[in-house]
Amino acid sequence: MSTEGGTRAVIAAMIANGGIAVTKFLAFLATGSSSMLSEAIHSVADTFNQGLLLLGGKRSQRAPDEVHQFGYGRTRYVYSFMVAIIIFLLGGLFSLYEGWHKWHFPEELTKVWIAYTVLIVSIGLEAFSFRTALRETNRSRGSRSLRQYVRDARQPELPVVLLEDTGALVGLCFALFGITMAEVTGDPRWDGLGAMAIGVLLVIIAVFLAFEMASMLVGESALPEQEQAIRLAVEEQAGVESIIHMRTLHTGPDELLVAVKVAVDPRYPAEDLARMIDGVEQRVRAVQPTARWIFVEPDIRRADEVSQAPTP
Repeated sequence: MSTEGGTRAVIAAMIANGGIAVTKFLAFLATGSSSMLSEAIHSVADTFNQGLLLLGGKRSQRAPDEVHQFGYGRTRYVYSFMVAIIIFLLGGLFSLYEGWHKWHFPEELTKVWIAYTVLIVSIGLEAFSFRTALRETNRSRGSRSLRQYVRDARQPELPVVLLEDTGALVGLCFALFGITMAEVTGDPRWDGLGAMAIGVLLVIIAVFLAFEMASMLVGESALPEQEQAIRLAVEEQAGVESIIHMRTLHTGPDELLVAVKVAVDPRYPAEDLARMIDGVEQRVRAVQPTARWIFVEPDIRRADEVSQAPTP
């Protein structure tokens, strides 16, 4: 469900941002507003980013092969990391430069009513995109807060779209404030200040996303509650005396690798041992359907094997 919901949110954001980008560019040509140009570039970057997310989702569905034996699931993380870089370079740094230029070489705004119209319409469209992303997020985040969900999510699309839409809405408010102050005070440098505020906002979002996606690329474990459910399922299997240690790893947003070493009676017959391993696999998949790769190693507990948690 999280993958389907993420795809719906990405498509909604892509349609909204594509239309917004065109209107913002037209408004910039009519008004000469740096804030409007920054917002136009921002929307172009967002549209391109959503295209990358869709492409990453498509390419991640390729079947495992000899080179990538655990599949291509992490491709979605790669494309999401590329999105963070594009937001930083194309959105944030360009807006900072445009604002700096307008601050030092101010130009009077014209036809400001066009800018107001476009900004208000853009806020409505971005709110629609944000509402779609928020609705899909609420279906998968459970009891987590939005902040915790963004930090804990293993599926990258929804957090990316949520942050993009949040940044877009706040950026539109910055642009509206800059243009309004430039019109009220007669000082067009306010418009440049609005563009710089948009740039700072986008850089902050890009850096945060880059760190989150880098963590996913390195490899993250299952969520604590998922690991707990897997532990209980394994321990309830007949023949398992205890868990010696267990490791989990996301080989993709919707694919989990589970490796568990269990203590068994040394007198356990081989045939019963095989049935026990099959039972563990069935129980794990019952409580965690995304567990695609499951490796069960039976062993005899030794005195020095007391820790079930990874060594720091």
